[in-house]
Amino acid sequence: MSLLDWGIMVIPMIFVVYMGFYSRRYVRGVSDYLAAGRVAGRYVISVGNVAQGLAVLTLIGYVEANYKTGFAVSFWNNVLTPLTVVIALSGFVIYRFRETKCLSMGQFLEIRYNRKLRIYASALRSVAELLANCMCPALAARFMIYYIGLPQHINLFGRDIPTFMILVFIMVTLCVTICCLGGALSLLVTDTIQGFICYPMLIIFAFFIIFKFSWSEMVVPVLSDRVDGQSFLNPYDVEAMRDFNLFALLVTIYSTFINRANWIGSCSEMSARSPHEQKMANIMGTWRYMFTAVLYLLLALLVMVVMNHNSFAGKAKVIRDDLSSKVLAEVCHDAPEVRDTVNEELAKMPPRDHVVGRDAPLSHDVNEDTPHLNAVHEHFTSSGVSNGEARYQEFNTLYHQMMLPVILKNMLPTGLLGLFALFILVMMLSTDDTRLFCSAQTIAQDCVLPFMKKGVSMEKHVLIIRVVVICCGVFWFFTSFFMAQLDYVNMFVSIMTSLWVGAGPMMLFGLYSRFGNTTGAFSSLITGMVLALGFIFLQRNWADMVYPYLESQGMVGSVAAFFESCSSPFEPLIVWRMSASKFPINSVEINFIIMIICLITYLVASWVTYKGPFNLDRMLYRGVYSESEEKPEKFQWSFSNVCKSLLGITKEFTTGDKVISWSVFLYTFVYKFIICFVLVILWNAFSPWKFEWWGHYFYVTILLVPTVAAFVTTFWFVIGGVIDMRRLFRDLKARVVDSLDNGQVDGGVSISDAKRFAEIEKEQSQSEE
Repeated sequence: MSLLDWGIMVIPMIFVVYMGFYSRRYVRGVSDYLAAGRVAGRYVISVGNVAQGLAVLTLIGYVEANYKTGFAVSFWNNVLTPLTVVIALSGFVIYRFRETKCLSMGQFLEIRYNRKLRIYASALRSVAELLANCMCPALAARFMIYYIGLPQHINLFGRDIPTFMILVFIMVTLCVTICCLGGALSLLVTDTIQGFICYPMLIIFAFFIIFKFSWSEMVVPVLSDRVDGQSFLNPYDVEAMRDFNLFALLVTIYSTFINRANWIGSCSEMSARSPHEQKMANIMGTWRYMFTAVLYLLLALLVMVVMNHNSFAGKAKVIRDDLSSKVLAEVCHDAPEVRDTVNEELAKMPPRDHVVGRDAPLSHDVNEDTPHLNAVHEHFTSSGVSNGEARYQEFNTLYHQMMLPVILKNMLPTGLLGLFALFILVMMLSTDDTRLFCSAQTIAQDCVLPFMKKGVSMEKHVLIIRVVVICCGVFWFFTSFFMAQLDYVNMFVSIMTSLWVGAGPMMLFGLYSRFGNTTGAFSSLITGMVLALGFIFLQRNWADMVYPYLESQGMVGSVAAFFESCSSPFEPLIVWRMSASKFPINSVEINFIIMIICLITYLVASWVTYKGPFNLDRMLYRGVYSESEEKPEKFQWSFSNVCKSLLGITKEFTTGDKVISWSVFLYTFVYKFIICFVLVILWNAFSPWKFEWWGHYFYVTILLVPTVAAFVTTFWFVIGGVIDMRRLFRDLKARVVDSLDNGQVDGGVSISDAKRFAEIEKEQSQSEE
């Protein structure tokens, strides 16, 4: 990169860190440190969440998945639209959690279940969260090494230090610094500023890619060049997809509902000035996430066209050789002879001259990358190098994950190189610091403080959280070196979070049911954890331990037959075939198995030990426990009231709020679901579309309309965010220490509320007598 690129990358990040220092002066109590004083408006939360949503991990995962599946499968994601609309407009889970007035998930668990569950569940969640997210700094560091073209080792004081280690240390240190300065308040301020930085960058990159690659002459031919059953363009021709298919979509639908409350309790979810502001921020998320979706889509298109269109055959050859060389330097650092031999053979390969329509269509098994991958696999298995299959699996994973940075390095001009490097740093910092703080907050609030029966002062409380943040950062730093990704990024995160998937029934039934109890919650959590650990072991050690053991015992045939017999009723959606390098069951299928078993376990255990209904009104401050003297109005049945109820519109909604809610409903439900999905299905039922028609359809629905909408709403979010930011600092200057800093009593309820509840329940018992 040039000096200009380095300046574009570094200077804005210095300003972001400075604002983290600046916001520290407004931290006057524990509620400021944990929940940003609960004075944030909807636009600050929304703009900050734009930056939080732009994670390196999700970017690489999205590009990796679409490079292998195209966009045909995404058509069926519209099935999720009614569910997501209802969840967003109704404030499902989020609104009810805010009604509990809990500062953390653990505090809610203590109120709903008991303290032992709070400690155990919080510890388990933190472990799952840290393991799932420890991949983030590792991916970001690798991305920068491949993107900037840094060497694998740097000589410092006569010693070769891995560049990967230095970058991970810098990134983790940045995250820890922001978290320790002002906690949730610093995160909110810095994420919002990074959101402001992201908006113009998204527009610039969108224009560059749109004008660089022709949709009709490059994109559509590449997407249409696939074998039957693996179409990248026709949603009715995807039955042969293996890892990203319709079954994965069904799992996503179920998971969206059952796991909605699993990761509740992040800074932005608790920092709104009221539950209504939080609800509006979630509703506005439909427009907010358009920016992320458009950029991810365009980057995925860039990768697919450059690596598969014959117009870029020479450039693709350079990229594949460069990428393979860098990955081999990592995978074969202890086998230089094998590395050099493979590099020499790959360099001799001619550019791929594949022409759409002339040559046979590509597939998952035979594509433009196949010659490179086959050559590497052959050398790893025939050269006698140790752990050849495991090395190839790691090579294959890194090859696809690091394809994007190498392509961008070779395609972007000066200026845009530095701008995208800044973009990567923004994605890394805004996401990783939030996830790090959430994990540390959960550990401190729910695993450490409950053992301090005498309570702690405000200063000590904040100090404990900062110490835990540092410890979590150290954990991230070291685990980044051991978490070798042996599956797709999205699937890796899925299997890691499976440790916590047993929380779905516990949280959902805890918020919305009087039925579930502590026994059911413990049973679900323990079952999910045990199953997840078993599957993690099988996935992580299949190539170098499990499969060799089965082979030595002569059990490969019988185990293969067992897997095939189990999956045969569900083929081709679920196909379990024995492989020497990869566990037959992928992470999506593992996640689904665990979710179903945990739900059954929770329901059965709660039913067997059921002793009576839980008092939800007390937890939600409703009925006699309400702080408001106003009585809830009786629902009047009418068409207007039914529509308002479906849209989540209440008396708190202003005219502007109603416009926002209706706009979200019309776009997501009427346009995306009814027009772009239901009517298209009905049309194809009578007259199936040609490839060209599907090309036009995706151009309009996933590129043109979302891009225009993203550009139009940019100004709306930026202006609203600036106004909200000014109000945020004004409120922080004027406010006093929140009553939440006055301590907690057993059960997680504030002292004042505990006294009021005791008086109410005393009056109730006297009236019953």
